[in-house]
Amino acid sequence: MFRLSRVTDYGIVILAELARHRPDDEPAELMSGAPSLNARELAERADLPLPMVSKVLKALTRAGVLESQRGTKGGYSLARDPEELTVSAMIAALEGPLALTQCSDGEAACDLEATCSVKSPWLIINRVVQNSLASITLADLTNPGFAAQHTPLAGLAQLQTLADAPAKTTSDEVR
Repeated sequence: MFRLSRVTDYGIVILAELARHRPDDEPAELMSGAPSLNARELAERADLPLPMVSKVLKALTRAGVLESQRGTKGGYSLARDPEELTVSAMIAALEGPLALTQCSDGEAACDLEATCSVKSPWLIINRVVQNSLASITLADLTNPGFAAQHTPLAGLAQLQTLADAPAKTTSDEVR
């Protein structure tokens, strides 16, 4: 199963909290005194364990996704506007580049790579996933109407839910 790590999952939740805390009408370059939240405040708001939040905040700061301010009124704030921070950038900051298979990350790590009959399709699938994640921003994730605005995505999600549901039978069908 393809799944984001818990650190990445929590990281995106934390980034969403910071995006919600940010004034909407002020661009990033004018926000030198940007309101920030400290690790404890973010842990409480997101209902996450403080040690994990601290770990994620350090990683996001090292990656340049967050800025940290020291002092009594210090804390963390977004280094970029939520409209500029893509889901793929968030994942890359916490997990590294997205690669669904070994051959997708550019390294020749697979012994079967020279004779693999599915390498090309996997490279295409990987690119489609990367492009999809690069087209969604933190602003999209915090927009309550995002799913309604992207009905093809919502339709795909609904189809998957239906496909995963166990088949129901009636008593007449059993007989």
